[in-house]
Amino acid sequence: MSLRFIALIVSVIALLASAAFLTTRGLNLGIDFAGGAVLEIDKPEDVSADQIRNRVTELVTGDVQVNSARGTGANAPEIAVIRFEPQPPVGDETPDEAQNRAGDVVSAAMRELIGEERFNLRSEASVGPKVSGELFRSGIIALTVALTLMMIYISFRFQWQYALGAVAALFHDVILTMGMFALTGFEFNLATIAALLTIVGYSMNDTVIVFDRVREEARKYKKLELAKVVDLAINATMSRTLLTSSTTLLALLSIFLFGGPVLRGMSFALIFGVIVGTYSSIFVASAVVLLLGIDRGDKPKREVEGFQGVS
Repeated sequence: MSLRFIALIVSVIALLASAAFLTTRGLNLGIDFAGGAVLEIDKPEDVSADQIRNRVTELVTGDVQVNSARGTGANAPEIAVIRFEPQPPVGDETPDEAQNRAGDVVSAAMRELIGEERFNLRSEASVGPKVSGELFRSGIIALTVALTLMMIYISFRFQWQYALGAVAALFHDVILTMGMFALTGFEFNLATIAALLTIVGYSMNDTVIVFDRVREEARKYKKLELAKVVDLAINATMSRTLLTSSTTLLALLSIFLFGGPVLRGMSFALIFGVIVGTYSSIFVASAVVLLLGIDRGDKPKREVEGFQGVS
């Protein structure tokens, strides 16, 4: 806890940087939240990404993105991921029908460009603007409800000071992870929301273990300075925290490296979230509890005038 003020400065700088990235760069919303269509096709070596982009640009309106990725396996082919914005309806079409029509047109054009024998459509997804807006709101509501329920649980399980410390750590983890997504440009989609909820649960698990030990040590050493009590609790749980985080990171790193492009954004969020969550359970949650103080049951009992006790 002697390092808590240095950690506070680091956390504040990181939070301000995350807010700046979210404001200036924004999140790279996937089609789950932004709407539009995405197609994944095998890309032969003699067909460049620029050729694909130019061909798709002729057929659809708005921005077109073509990213390359490598599939899994020893002889995995290169994959072209084509994204384009929601398309305006023509005539009596609904937005969803317009999007499906555009996907069919782009798929036919890629078949013509690459060749019937070599063309392989790996996946195709289309989301209209109405559905994407509902999905984004549902994702934010899910995060908000999770944070609220955890704050209520900690208030009942411990004290309100612990609840504020835990929620401060959770907000810290979520904002920093979202800021990292804005910085790196990884796609932010429904899988990322699932990763954020997992990070919230993981961080809360770490925090509760530290808090439970803080409460135990505070009852045992009522005369000891609270900062030293918190240090005792953190040191007692440190090996468990680091071992758990390390083994979790090994599994997540394997998914990030070998899981392919579909799982890369989610695994990246989990890797960063586990690291930040381990840090926040020690330096953010515990520091907030130390700042607010806790009831250690060491306050002198109020004497009632005239009361002599029971004989």
